[in-house]
Amino acid sequence: MRHARRRVVRRVTRLAAVGGLLLGATMVTHAVAGEPGAPAAVPFSTAEETTPGPGAVVVAELGTSRTAGSWIAGDGATVVAVTDEEAAAEVRRAGAEPKLVRHSMDDLKSATKKLSSATRVPGTAWAMDYRSNQVVVRGDSTVSADDWSGLTEVADGIGDFVRMERSGGVFTIRVNGAQPILSAAGRCSAGFNVTDGKRDFVLTAGHCGPEGSVWFADDRARQEVGTTVAGSFPGDDYSLIRYAGGRAGEGAGVVAVGDGKGVRITGVADPTVGQRVFRSGSTSGLRDGEVTALNATVNYPEGTVSGLIESNVCAEPGDSGGPMFSEGVALGVTSGGSGDCRTGGTTYFQPVTKALARLGVRLVVAPEEDGGAAAPSPAPSRTGGAAAPDAASPGSSTAVRGILPEPSTLLSRLADPRSVGPGLLVIGGSLAALVASRWIRAEQDRKAYRRQYSATWG
Repeated sequence: MRHARRRVVRRVTRLAAVGGLLLGATMVTHAVAGEPGAPAAVPFSTAEETTPGPGAVVVAELGTSRTAGSWIAGDGATVVAVTDEEAAAEVRRAGAEPKLVRHSMDDLKSATKKLSSATRVPGTAWAMDYRSNQVVVRGDSTVSADDWSGLTEVADGIGDFVRMERSGGVFTIRVNGAQPILSAAGRCSAGFNVTDGKRDFVLTAGHCGPEGSVWFADDRARQEVGTTVAGSFPGDDYSLIRYAGGRAGEGAGVVAVGDGKGVRITGVADPTVGQRVFRSGSTSGLRDGEVTALNATVNYPEGTVSGLIESNVCAEPGDSGGPMFSEGVALGVTSGGSGDCRTGGTTYFQPVTKALARLGVRLVVAPEEDGGAAAPSPAPSRTGGAAAPDAASPGSSTAVRGILPEPSTLLSRLADPRSVGPGLLVIGGSLAALVASRWIRAEQDRKAYRRQYSATWG
């Protein structure tokens, strides 16, 4: 009777183990077939979803030979620089204010191209100042008199619309965000959360660290954030840090501004000259200022970066990669600059729109208060004028969580129903049960043989 019960138990165990193997294989198959596994409730935003203001629209219609940029005036009106009266009339019909200037955008671009082709001088920078209709060349305290004299000769050869300015401080990248992230390469700030539809990433500055850099949320390297998997520096200044757990987790559409508070990010756009903007960083916190120029070029000691946003927002070492935004719209990540938050200075930002396009990712945005997806915010310039720069705000505030993603331990990954982990656990348990039942049967057979042998041979 006892042997019969044992056989029944072994048989049931084997059947259960085989069933477990089939169930585990089915779970793994469904998990693989279900990728990408981005939660449907998480909204995304791309630059293409924003609506350009009248300044950008009329500039595109008139072309670069008849215009020279647009900006937001102190009263919130959109101003467009034009080179003839006919173009000025079209600007008025579009609901913006024209300003007649001598030099077109083609002239300004030609000047910056000639400056770029000259001998590279670290510590210099230039940008198109739409409001003065000039190209402004700046040199920091590290530029020697001979180098400055040589660059001045190049500027004189271009024309009188190139303005030379000496600036205090040193143009440096801001290694050392809204939230601090640390690696062997230094300390930076997290920018915005982005996704490719399968995994989530942190968008930050490219100079923060090369591909393969591992980032942590603490200085003892116990709380891993993720690993740098893509980026560009110099030339551009952006990089992607892939979350160790694959997901950014709750609050992914919020950037920290200090004191446990954050700003909900609802869209992405390119900024406008004259626009009031806000920058958050792990060193100096939340700061505000104004966009002073676009398409700026900076010759850092580490290399040249072009296509940057220039502003008078201050920044300090450790703020690199931190987010720049306005009215909840993502605009840039901190690249570098000169000065500090005691004396002021110039800070440059990598445009978010360009980074998203180059990396093939989308911005993760905050849901509406009722849980629905937030509508992408428009560009700052609207028909009929925008709000005065002084009236702009960072965006709607909310509580903020830490930089750590969803738990990235092996156990939590295996238990995540969106992954193949649960299926692998079932398969592993079933295999263990099969092996155990086989071993128990073998042991019982050996004992029975020994008893038989002892009884037969004494």
